[in-house]
Amino acid sequence: MTLFTASSFIGRLWRRTTTAGLGLALAAVAATSAHAQLRVDISGVGATQYPIAIADFSGAASSTAAPEVIRADLTRSGQFRLINAAGANLTEQSPIDYGAWQSRGADYLAYGTVTQNGGQYTISYRLVDNVRKAELDSAVYSGGEAEMRRISHRIADRIYEKITGVKGVFSTRIAYVLQTGNGYELQIADADGQNPQVMLRSKQSIISPTWSPDGSKLAYVSFESGKSVIYVQTLANAQRQPIANYKGNNSAPAWSPDGSHMSIVLSMDGISQIYTINSDGSNLRRVMRSPLIDTEPYYTPDGQSLVFTSDRGGSPQIYKVPAAGGDAQRLTFSGSYNISPRVSPDGQQLVYVTRRNGAFRIASLSLGSGSEQLLTDGPDDQSPSYAPNGMQVLYSSIQNGRSVLAVTSIDGRVRQTLSVLNGKVREPAWGPFTN
Repeated sequence: MTLFTASSFIGRLWRRTTTAGLGLALAAVAATSAHAQLRVDISGVGATQYPIAIADFSGAASSTAAPEVIRADLTRSGQFRLINAAGANLTEQSPIDYGAWQSRGADYLAYGTVTQNGGQYTISYRLVDNVRKAELDSAVYSGGEAEMRRISHRIADRIYEKITGVKGVFSTRIAYVLQTGNGYELQIADADGQNPQVMLRSKQSIISPTWSPDGSKLAYVSFESGKSVIYVQTLANAQRQPIANYKGNNSAPAWSPDGSHMSIVLSMDGISQIYTINSDGSNLRRVMRSPLIDTEPYYTPDGQSLVFTSDRGGSPQIYKVPAAGGDAQRLTFSGSYNISPRVSPDGQQLVYVTRRNGAFRIASLSLGSGSEQLLTDGPDDQSPSYAPNGMQVLYSSIQNGRSVLAVTSIDGRVRQTLSVLNGKVREPAWGPFTN
């Protein structure tokens, strides 16, 4: 006997329940501050840690803010070991005693200067390799006080990339749904959970937020009209439009890599099936026909295929099908319950929710070798989303009875927990790289 019914596929998860009602007002609010920052807790370290000292920046009174953000960013990655830089009095022109910093245990050193002219700040930073006795990077950024944190994230990104060879994600953003006693809020925040902004408020459920490839829009499912409708909202001005409001359920939007169209799930024929549609809501096309439920489609990075979840084999498993339609290929074989697939940015890995011994955990599958690794411990981990550099996975979790967002490294060694003091956070989606 199948675990599912067509109506249970409204959102990304079979297990989700909704509390959508009728006739309640919705408020779309762009750039409105949220009530609570996400708090970050970190556990574990990476297999390789780079020893680095981040000296306090000289200059303006606020010069300590930038290195504090940079230190926090690098620490969260689990790939850096911070060396105490107390007592260092460096400017961007200071000669560096590489041997002295090596004796402290620092293979790398970042330092700089912050200058202020009225309401404008200029940050000049340098990164040196103490082992090779060479400068690795330097940059100058300018902006107002409100931009200082963003600039600090960008410097941390540069440090991360220069040392690891992988692009940093500290200046990217995340989206998620916050549920409180007053209803639901679709929020976006910095990748560290700071600077949350409310994009949408509703008395009805909001689910399945997903970023456009350029980071300028979010697609999501809203129940404000008493049924599920897919909307696309522009973040800069809060303007939005419904792109799928067909008979039955409209759910599970996912953008194509070029942003020109989306895959969605509709039940207008009585059972949830996968379609593609232009991002403006035109040119609806059915991908395939199945006698059982197909849902949760997600594009591969080349845009040529979709991974999706189906119970066509008797239990929910993950499959792959050409985006233009064709025969589906089963991808998961371990366990009897695998849902919510996401493909890594390089197309080599798949993460998904798996049920093992009654616990819902995040698993990773090598699409080349077929080997599987369990990344989390459960008991209720859901909605995985890759960081745009593929090095981490964001997901929702129940920890100690609380609803939180969490991040794990792709080897499962380093974990972060992002939690709020009030409400439940769920449905996370990690945004793309932006300029």
